[in-house]
Amino acid sequence: MTSGTLVAQITDYANRADPYPLYAELRGTPVRREDDGSYLVSTYYEVRSLANDPRLSNDTSHRPSGYARPGQPAPETGLPPSFIFTDPPVHDRLRDTINRPFGPPHSPRFLDGLRGELAKTVTELLDAFEGKDQVDIVEDFSYPLPVTAICRVLGVPREDEPRFHVWADALASSIDPHSGDDGGPEKAQRARQEMGAYLTDLIETKRRHPGPGILSALAPAMTPADLEATAVLLLVAGHETTVNAITNTTLTLLRHPDILQRFQKDPDLAVPIIEEVLRYEPPVQFVPWTTALADIDIAGTTIPKGSPVWLMLAAANRDPRRFKDPDRFDPDRKDNEHLGFYTGIHYCFGAPLARIELHLAVPELFRRVKFSGLLEDPPPYRANAVLRGPRHLPVAIEGLTA
Repeated sequence: MTSGTLVAQITDYANRADPYPLYAELRGTPVRREDDGSYLVSTYYEVRSLANDPRLSNDTSHRPSGYARPGQPAPETGLPPSFIFTDPPVHDRLRDTINRPFGPPHSPRFLDGLRGELAKTVTELLDAFEGKDQVDIVEDFSYPLPVTAICRVLGVPREDEPRFHVWADALASSIDPHSGDDGGPEKAQRARQEMGAYLTDLIETKRRHPGPGILSALAPAMTPADLEATAVLLLVAGHETTVNAITNTTLTLLRHPDILQRFQKDPDLAVPIIEEVLRYEPPVQFVPWTTALADIDIAGTTIPKGSPVWLMLAAANRDPRRFKDPDRFDPDRKDNEHLGFYTGIHYCFGAPLARIELHLAVPELFRRVKFSGLLEDPPPYRANAVLRGPRHLPVAIEGLTA
């Protein structure tokens, strides 16, 4: 296989169900130049180093013309890029502002205060399994829960939640470097325009009549454009990745019945199981939008200034130099400092919320539902190579406990 075909194979839908052999081959050259001039970094220590290197920019406007610029809004939207696609000091200012109503140290009880409502949502979703002999874990469980969560975080009225399903799918596609193959950019632009119009009205309402959710808290502190861009980011980052994390955890446990039996007898295994899934099947496979701001020497290779750089998180999470027997799912793994939520200043903003959802959803799912098995393995996957996860996960069930 030549270097020029490796990205094509990694992003090829035919390899979506199991990209890990490709990642193993990729690690043979830790910093690999593709024929288009981009660089793929696939080993743990190199990925971690570059993710913390200020010479690597998340601002895709630095990319040479002709390269995909994931996350850059179309000019017609009138919105600035979300803070994930900015560098310090703009990034630090925006992230600090947004974090104040969201979590510690300024609002330590905000996320914890959502637990009761999210636990109720989990119960309601599982109650709906009653009388069924098969369900789709994605459509019936792991998809609606994060929508409810992010709408509660933003302060979106419950009756408007269904509209966010459509927007989230379209916006998530915009960070896939090959989304243009299926009209992804056009869909994302329409979704962003529609969501922008909706949020303009909602934010103005929150300014006049503050209510629950961070939009009310942020309205006086941010420009309307920055706040809209932030809300769009949180919808995708706080929703799509958690859908994948819950679904991947379910799929992984059903593929490992011995570990599932242990988990059903010992619910305290939830923490190591979830963290191991974040290493073993991370919801974000790679970060394809960074650019070198200077020549960077790493692993015997010089990445020239201006080069697009892909940080291959899923490949790094299975680097045998860092993790013993990395292709084995092992909740007993020690020192599991995975990159499932990235690292550095761009560490996943929504990680605390995602962990709350996972720890509410996964134990209750496997406590209440008696599974007969997977109906499709591998299941059908989403087209998106970056936010990788099953599009559907049909399973057979035998019953539901109270």
